[in-house]
Amino acid sequence: MAALGMGIDKDTFKNKMRGGAHLLAPTGSDLEKFNQEGTVFAGFHYDIAFLTIHGKSRYPGLSVWTREWKKKAVRIPEGCLFVQAGLSFEHITGGYVLAGFHEVVYNEATRNAYE
Repeated sequence: MAALGMGIDKDTFKNKMRGGAHLLAPTGSDLEKFNQEGTVFAGFHYDIAFLTIHGKSRYPGLSVWTREWKKKAVRIPEGCLFVQAGLSFEHITGGYVLAGFHEVVYNEATRNAYE
């Protein structure tokens, strides 16, 4: 869909990713052990992959940054996914699409959901 939206061949990105590194990395955190506000589970970063796809979590804590450097909490509705561009997507598009910065931190909303 991204290729079609950019007016290029629909197989462009699929062909560029052939033979590339792909990672499925479901993450988890032990909230019984790590339950202090401010605990960082995944510090501020962008991913090197083509796309990062976040599913709905049982606990809040995922934040993203806008291009104006405003931090925003992510709330993913039931049945939806949150998709961010990774560094590979940024490189393939020559910076037309930028990698998304994100982090996961134990915060007040995490504590409220955990309790």
